[in-house]
Amino acid sequence: MHGISLKRKALDILAGSLALLVAWQLLAVILDTPVFPPPLAAFRSLKAIFVSEIFIHLQVSLYRVVISLFIATLLGVPLGIYLGKNKRAGQLSAPLIYLTYPVPKVVFLPVFLILLGLGDLSKIVIISLVVFYQILVTTRDAARNLQKEYIISVRSLRATEMELYRHVYFPACLPAILTSLRLGLGTALAVLFLVETYATTKGLGFFIMDSWSRLAYDKMFAGIITMGVMGFVLYLLLDACERVFCAWVKA
Repeated sequence: MHGISLKRKALDILAGSLALLVAWQLLAVILDTPVFPPPLAAFRSLKAIFVSEIFIHLQVSLYRVVISLFIATLLGVPLGIYLGKNKRAGQLSAPLIYLTYPVPKVVFLPVFLILLGLGDLSKIVIISLVVFYQILVTTRDAARNLQKEYIISVRSLRATEMELYRHVYFPACLPAILTSLRLGLGTALAVLFLVETYATTKGLGFFIMDSWSRLAYDKMFAGIITMGVMGFVLYLLLDACERVFCAWVKA
């Protein structure tokens, strides 16, 4: 059954990809402009320049987004579980979260560039901050809504607070954590593109905008394809993690 499910998912991905390519081709024919090249031209450009030009930018962007997701998870998950488990702490922190969560964190990009420099650190910090809030709020709500019967049954076995976190709260919140990571991935890629268009010479965002400024539209779309594939692969990895670590949810 598991093999059949994976095969069906692969066929769905293939069908979706073909539909996207057909729509892209039709739109390119309708627009008939160099600004929007057909998919064949974009893929030819991607093949021609991937190793010589795009690969180094892909490495930099992949590093930035993966490290950012890791940091956001490392900080957001424990804090979210703690705030969801401890009612008083959750109540005290709620006003601060509600006030700061809606603020678009990218507006602080100039501040981070000045304080942390023009390198990877400032970009990683801003992406981590954006994704951190998504993970924090989702994890907190999952921990807060955990059924009390599970906690009582484990407490009856004289479990310590740390054992409660490890064996009850974290497993129960894991599906929500992975869901927030999948949602956060899309946000992270959007912010990644934005931060890589400022004061940098590396990254897919820089490559796309640099190609646009030089009117190299085929290269621009090659960069867009690369960024899309990078996000898709990361999404599939998170999806695989859910199937492995949360198999009990669908059992």
